Formats: sequence, C-alpha cells, structure tokens
Amino acid sequence: MVLVCVLWLACWAQAQPSGPVAPAGDTSTAPAGDASGAPADQQSTPPAAQPPSQEPGQTGQPNISAPPDLPKYPDVRMPGESGFWIGVGGSEPTGNPIFNKGRASGITNNSLITFQGRPKLGESAEVGFAVGLHNALVVSGFSTRAAGDFTSATALTLWSQPYDTGVLISTNYQLRDLKLSFEYLTWPYPVESRRFRLKTLWQVQYVNVSTGFDAPLLPLTNSSGTALIGSNGTSVTYQAAGSRWFIAPTLGLGVTEYLSKFVRLELNGSGFAFPRHWTIWDTDGSINLRFGHFEVGGGVRAFHFKTSTAGPYYVRGTLISPQVSLRWYSK
Repeated sequence: MVLVCVLWLACWAQAQPSGPVAPAGDTSTAPAGDASGAPADQQSTPPAAQPPSQEPGQTGQPNISAPPDLPKYPDVRMPGESGFWIGVGGSEPTGNPIFNKGRASGITNNSLITFQGRPKLGESAEVGFAVGLHNALVVSGFSTRAAGDFTSATALTLWSQPYDTGVLISTNYQLRDLKLSFEYLTWPYPVESRRFRLKTLWQVQYVNVSTGFDAPLLPLTNSSGTALIGSNGTSVTYQAAGSRWFIAPTLGLGVTEYLSKFVRLELNGSGFAFPRHWTIWDTDGSINLRFGHFEVGGGVRAFHFKTSTAGPYYVRGTLISPQVSLRWYSK
C-alpha cells in the first residue's frame, strides 16, 4: 500500500509545470531565454532600420553617383578657318554687255548697241580673315575691259553724241566689282571632324562700268588742216564717255567639301535685284589644291549686272569666265 502511494506521488510531481503558472487571461510574452518557447500568438519585434551605406571617409551624406560626361570630339579647323590669307587670280571673260537709253533719256533716236571686242584678261584679288569658329570676312574685287568697232545700221545717240547711219563707231568699256562678304557657318554644328560646310553669304557689292565711244574715221579738220568748229563754237569731236555705278546688298549660299586636308571643292552663289532698277548675281565653282601655305585653284565664274534703267542710259551684261587663282595662307 505504501509502495502504491509513493508511485502515485511521483507521477503527479512529473505532470506539474516546472515554472510558475501564469494567471488566467495573461497574454504577455515569455522572458528572453525561456526554454519552454513562446506562446502561439506571440509577435516578434521588427528589426531597427539600417542607415544607407556610405563610402569610406564620408559622413552624413548618402552616396549618389553622377552620370558620366559625354565624350568630347575635337573641333577640326581646315585651311582658311584660322588666321588670314591673300589671293590673286586671272580669268578670260566671254560675253558682250549692251548699252541702251533709260526711261529718263528724253531722246527719240536709237541707243541700243552691243560692246565689241573680246574682254581682256580679267584681274582679281582677295584678302580673307577667319572670324570666330569657321566663319570668314572676305574683301575681293575684279576688273576687266574690252574694245572693238562696228558700223552703225541706224542713226544712234550715245551719251548725247549723235552718230549717223553707216558710221564706223569704236566702243570700249571697263567693268569693276568690289565685294565685302561675311561667310557664316550654317551647317553642320558642331563641326567636330566633319569636312562639309554650308555657309550663308551676307555681302555688299560695288559695281562700276565706264564706257566710251568714238568715230575715228570722221574728219576733225578741213582740207587745209584747220579744226572743224561745231555749232556750239567749239572744235568738233565725236567722242562720248560716261559711267554708271551702284551699290547693292547680295545674299547667297556657299558650299565647301574638303576631300582631304589638301583638296577642297567650293561652290558659291549670291544675288539681289531691285525691280526696274539694278540687278546683280554672281556665282563661281572651283577645285583647289594645297601645297604647304599655298593653294592653287581652277574653275569658272559667271557674273551678271544691270545698272539702273531709271536714268538716261544703262548698261547690262553677263560675263562667264574660266579662272585660276593662287592663295597664301598664314596657317
């Protein structure tokens, strides 16, 4: 009997919990290190937020990476896009300008004639300066002249000098053109290493045409050698001379292609017109070969002009000229 009681007490002692029993309804969490484990409804505490990572040696600021810089390409300047240059040229113009009376002449005789003779060798010169990136300021000019004879088919009045029908009349003229041109790079931009250039041309041109006429076979003296006297009391002369000029703005485009550092193709064209007054246009194309500081070019040029028709007389003409040129570059 005693043995049965001892066994029952031992079994009862093993069935009891080892720690203190929580009161009914207590839902508090178990202490840390409790080997019996937490109840099923226990929630764990979230971990504390960690600060953003920082580079060694930096304090207080997060690490922000900036985007890399874009690659930079060198801006290549070709001959004529830096420093300055001087050039001379020669041409052989073809074409014969005309002379005629204008709206203010007040004469009834015919005045329309064509200047005779093949134009003499045309002379040209230029000075250029690089201005800014790939732009240029150029001062250029050219001159040509011609002389020849023809027999009048009708009575003519030239610069108020009358000539009868069938008279041999000598003609001469000299044409001069002076141009100031600002060549502004329009495309591409930025240039970088490209070899093509498109420029807008902003120009002012001065054109002057001097003309002269004479009747070299008509007598100036009588049979005794005395000078003939005209109705105005002065010696008879058959010479007549005059000039016409104008200043005009011209606008245009220029194209350049550098096939290499030593070969350049160029094409330019510009013009302007004032209706019932003056007209001007100018175009040229060339291929140019460079040798050190020097450049040799060859091409063709066309030049058209008309002085104001509002005056007593005007001159109009178109000259086409094969031409060669020589330039010296400072750089």
